[in-house]
Parts: sequence; structure tokens; C-alpha cells
Amino acid sequence: MTSALVRSADRTATSDIPYADRLQALRIVRDLLAEEMAEPGPVHRLLCEISTHRAARYEIEAAVSTLDGAADEVRSHLPGRVPSAAVFMPSNVILYSYVLYLLVPSLYVERIVFRPSSQVRDQTSRLHELLARRHRLPVRLATASQRGFVTEHARSATAVVFTGAYHNAERIRAQLSTGQLFLHLGAGVNPFVVTPGADLARAVDDAVEIRMLNAGQDCLGPDLFCVHESLLPSFLDALVTRLKGLRYGPYDDPGTDYGPLFYESALEETAVFMARNRASIVHGGAIDFSSRRLDPVVVLGDGVTPRSHVPEFFAPVFNVVGYDDPDELAATLTTGPFTERALGASVYGDAPRLTTALRRRTTVTVDCSLLSVDDGNAPFGGYGRQANYITDGETLWAEPVLFSKAVADHLPESAR
Repeated sequence: MTSALVRSADRTATSDIPYADRLQALRIVRDLLAEEMAEPGPVHRLLCEISTHRAARYEIEAAVSTLDGAADEVRSHLPGRVPSAAVFMPSNVILYSYVLYLLVPSLYVERIVFRPSSQVRDQTSRLHELLARRHRLPVRLATASQRGFVTEHARSATAVVFTGAYHNAERIRAQLSTGQLFLHLGAGVNPFVVTPGADLARAVDDAVEIRMLNAGQDCLGPDLFCVHESLLPSFLDALVTRLKGLRYGPYDDPGTDYGPLFYESALEETAVFMARNRASIVHGGAIDFSSRRLDPVVVLGDGVTPRSHVPEFFAPVFNVVGYDDPDELAATLTTGPFTERALGASVYGDAPRLTTALRRRTTVTVDCSLLSVDDGNAPFGGYGRQANYITDGETLWAEPVLFSKAVADHLPESAR
């Protein structure tokens, strides 16, 4: 099997790739993962410890696609040589993140050290062991605490990548020096807006697909669904019908639509939210704490204002509100906390002014979900600093993030 990574490298000279000799290592991993797309193997089985069968396959496909585009990405942005990087890995999509923040950057970063999230330390460590014996790149796992990782590795790194909560990113950023490049990749509200003229069946299908990805345990899941009042009854009816047809089961079952929540904090936080909003539950929400089963729940709120608090859900929660005026909704979704958490948004139907307003702050998809623009070789995100930002210790840029482009655009020459 000839990978696109091979063909890409053969088309053009590799002089623009600082460590072009490492392309072969990426090809080895790419081909291993491609084989698992045809016949699930050890990587897929490992991922199914924390992800549904479907989510694991989606992650492997995304990883292969990103590796295929790695050489072209580096040639496109020309990041140059970076002496070192320290990476705080996330608690989910561990394979995709391994490719995004470790493997592809190895083409321009001399040496990389990373710290697994404590919630998935075992799975991330075993994934690294499985892949490292094949790629043999200067990518090293550190088992230090978060504080120890900052002291021992991040403070001396040329570039630091942190995936996680904004308040944790700020705490780490405060301990770094001017001239170090710091990338924060967090989460956004990701509003899902259904307007007049929308294909309701498609909107409901996409809403269920993205919110139920890995049983709701994915950062792209919308935390808020805004549906025009004229469509609200039909949307809710169709949504509930779809949710009733979903199948609960173990993660490694290909037929499972959702399974038990892996992240204990997500179960606890969702239970508190449901208790506080029990009068607004219109469907589902049954919880079995012993098995960590949480059935998809639909909560119908009174509306949304710039002062509304929208929790970040890591669970199968459909937080739905109705609206009347698209211009008023646009004003709400581009002010206050929504601006700070601006990452992505999806609009279904005909609402050009709303779409234009959202595009000033976020990555916007029209008549499709954010999954359709999930490209590991392209910048992603919005312009809200709680969602994502880049800083060199002096200037902060809240903008869509791609490691190679951030290095090319913002890493001071004095730091190289």
C-alpha cells in the first residue's frame, strides 16, 4: 500500500522539511493505522477502552488523514527548526492528539517530551509504547505531575502545547518566560443553530451525530442548540424519536451508539446540571451511577441572553433553547462569555446576517456540523481566548491554531 504521505514526499523536494529523514517513521505509523481501518487491531482495541467503537474508528481515520497531509503541511507553513517542545496531552482523542502534537511536529521539532492526562495515563502510555517501538522518534513520555512537568520540562522548552481547561492554561502560562511559544487548545460553546429554511431531518441527524460522538465525550459537541420557535416542536419531536432509537452497549461493540461515561467527573457534573434543571427535561436523562450509564437527555431552556451560563458538557446532553429574532441571537452569541468561548458554530437554514456575525468570532459551518471541517493539517478554532490562543509571553493572539503555523508566525527568531 502506497500512502499519500509517500506520494506527497516524492512529488516535491524535502528541503523545506527540517527533519525530512523522519518522514519514514510517520509512514510506518500511517500504514499501521491504515491496516487497522481494514481490520481493527491493538490500537483500535486500546482506544475502545475510553471510546466507542465508532469514535475509535473516526479517530484512526482522522489520524491517517493527518499523517497523509503532514509533509504538505510543513512545506506550506515553513516553521523552520524548533529545538524542543513540551506537550500537555488531553484526556480524550489520545491517538489523534498523538499525531497532531507529537508525530507531525517531529518533522520540525528536534525533541519532544509529553505528559499524559492523569485520567488516561495508562492508555496513553500503552499507546506510546505500541507506536514508539515502530517510529523510534525523539518523542519521550514523562510521568511527572503537572507541576513537576512545568518545572522539569515546560520551562526549558522552546514551545509548549497545553490542551485543557482555560484556567489551567493560565496557571501554566504564568510560569513560562518571555520568548517561549505557548499554545492553548481548549473548548468552546459551539452553538448549533437551526433557522427557518433548514432541512430539519438533516439538522437532527447532524445534531445527534456530533453530540453523541463517543457518548457525548468530545470537545466538538455543541453545548447549546438554538432552534427557531417556528421549528422547535418539530425539531424536538424528531430529535426525541432519533434518540429513542439509539442503542446502549459496550464500547467495543460496533453496533453501540453510546456506552457508559468513561470520565467520572462528567457524570457527576451532568447529574448536578440535570438536578438543577429537572423541570426542563423533556426526554431521557436516566442515570445508573454503578454502571456510569447516562441516557441521552434533552433539556429545553427558556432562552439565551448574554448573561446566560452555558456549561461545558462532556456527556450526551442536548441543551436546547428557542429564539425568535436571528439578529438578537447573533448579538447574544457574539458578546460576553460567548465571545470568550468562541471556537466553532454551525448554522442550518437561511440566516446570512447571523452567519456573517458568527464568522467574525468562530469557525462556522453551514448546513453541516463541525465534524465536516475537522482537518488535522489546518488551523482550527475561533477568536475567543478561553477556546484557544497563542502567546510568546508578550503578545497574545486568540486565533485558530495549528502548531506548525503558530511556530512560523509567532515564534521569535531569538528562541530558535
